[in-house]
Amino acid sequence: MKIAIASDHAAVGLKAELAQFLRDEGHEVNDLGPATEDRVDYPDYGYKLAEAVASGEAEYGVALCGSGIGISIAVNRHPALRCALVSEPLSAALAREHNNANAIAMGARLTGPDMAKACLTAFLSTDFGGGRHAGRVEKLTNPTF
Repeated sequence: MKIAIASDHAAVGLKAELAQFLRDEGHEVNDLGPATEDRVDYPDYGYKLAEAVASGEAEYGVALCGSGIGISIAVNRHPALRCALVSEPLSAALAREHNNANAIAMGARLTGPDMAKACLTAFLSTDFGGGRHAGRVEKLTNPTF
């Protein structure tokens, strides 16, 4: 699979570890940055990640920041993205199965590397369930206010 990964300065270390984990699992990884721990703004990297997935450059996205909250909000500003903030494998699997999430967000200050890898594995190995969930996902894609 083609996977885009991005973070802010608080999650550069976790991003590097997860990118290597994904490569070791046979995935093609596009690291969208940043490359250092110099302060950056998470929305900039969340928007880059969202565009990479929305354009088809990547099938899925992995968004990381200190808590995972800010970058997940940034990613979800794009109408084509459904980014789920997760901290354990069950929510990661349900995000795919029930919500057809195409991006996952985690917080480097809250989720350790082993748990983050378990979340990624669950996320990437779970298919969208369709059926009763399809109509709900359609409403997420095309909201009516």
